[in-house]
Amino acid sequence: MRVADVLSLLAAGAGEAEILEDYPYLTAADIRACLAYAAAQADHAVLLAS
Repeated sequence: MRVADVLSLLAAGAGEAEILEDYPYLTAADIRACLAYAAAQADHAVLLAS
């Protein structure tokens, strides 16, 4: 399962427990890792033009 798949499930309103029940090969740590990855991707430098 891709990170994007997990994030899409979360964005659609699925809770952690629901995801873990539907995809038993995932762990709570996997879901947290997906969220951490998404946060890191969204954290970028902002450059101001002068």
